[in-house]
Amino acid sequence: MTQANVTDAEPAIATVGRNAEAPLPAGLTADDLLEVCRQMILVRAMDERIWMMNRQGKVPIAASCQGHEAAQLGSLLAAQKDGDCFLFPYYRDLAVKMAVGLTPRQVMLSFMGKDGEPYSGARQFPLQGADLPRNIIQISNVVAAGLTQSVGYALGCKMLGDDTVTLCYFGDGATSQGETHEAMNFAAIHNLPVVFICENNKFAISTPQEIQMVVSDVAARAEGYGFPGFVIDGLDVIACYEATRQAIEHARTVGPALIEMKVERFMPHTTDDDDRRYRDRDALDAARQFDPVAVFPAQMVEQGIVTQARVDEFRADAQSQVNDATDFADAAQPPDASTIYDHLYV
Repeated sequence: MTQANVTDAEPAIATVGRNAEAPLPAGLTADDLLEVCRQMILVRAMDERIWMMNRQGKVPIAASCQGHEAAQLGSLLAAQKDGDCFLFPYYRDLAVKMAVGLTPRQVMLSFMGKDGEPYSGARQFPLQGADLPRNIIQISNVVAAGLTQSVGYALGCKMLGDDTVTLCYFGDGATSQGETHEAMNFAAIHNLPVVFICENNKFAISTPQEIQMVVSDVAARAEGYGFPGFVIDGLDVIACYEATRQAIEHARTVGPALIEMKVERFMPHTTDDDDRRYRDRDALDAARQFDPVAVFPAQMVEQGIVTQARVDEFRADAQSQVNDATDFADAAQPPDASTIYDHLYV
C-alpha cells in the first residue's frame, strides 16, 4: 500500500499503509509496541473467555472484538500519546476499554451483570454507559447512535475553547444509518475536532458490504462532506497508530477526518448469531492467517523487540488474570434489587 499524509491531504480518499522495513513513526517506541502486544494477548484471552461463559449460560450476550484488536489498540495508542482525546467507542470495542484501564475483573462483572459493574451498575448491556474518569462514553448499543453523540461532544469542546479531540468508533453497518450522514455533515459544517473511525469488517450483522453500498471504501464518502478520508490496513497496529496520530492533529487544527480501518470479524456478529448461514468457511479460514494476535507478536519476535519466552509469559499471565476475573465475577452478587429505581426520574 502507498504512503499518505493525513494532515496535508485534500478532501479525498487515500490509502495509508506502512513498509515493514520503515523506522517507527514519530513518538512510537519499542516499549509501546511491547505493551500493545501484552494488551492484545490479554484482550483476546478475555474475549474468548466471555464467549465461553455465554455458552455456559453465565453471560447473556457479547459482541466479539476478535480481529479488531490491532485497529482498536493502534488508534487508542495515538490518542493516549496525544493526551487530550475523548472516546466514543461502540459495542465491539473491548480492546479500547481494557487498554484505557478497565480491569479483567471489571470486564467480567459487566458481562455477567454483577454488583460493581463500572459503566452502569449492571443496569445496561455489558460495558454500556459511561466511564468518565477514563474519557469514555458509550450510552447505548443502537447502531450509529454514538456518531451524533460524539459530534455533540466535539461541538461542546469547540464552544468552550477546549483542545480535546473526539474519537468516534463504529462499524461499517453504522454507515448505512441516517445518523452517520447527519453527524458527518454537521461536523464538517462546523469544522469540529472529531476523528471518525470506521472498523470495517465487511459485515453488518449478516449483510455483506456489497449489499450495503456500491462504493468499495466507506472512506470515499468523506469527499462528499469536504474532509479527508483514509483507508487503513486495520490488521496493522503501527499503520493504525500513525494514521490516527495524523488524523488527531488534523482534527485539532483543521476539522474532521474519516479513517476506515479494514479489519476481519473472526466470530459471529454476537453470541446470538450463527454466521455459518452466511459466511464462507474457507474465506474465514484464509482471513485467520492474518490474525493480528498471532501475526503481531510473531513480527515482534522476528524483529528482536521481544523474545518468544516473553510472549509466552504474556499468554500465561493473561490466562491467569482471566481465570481470576472469572472466579471473582462468578462469586459476586447481583445488584441489590432495592436500587433498581435509583438514577431514574420520578
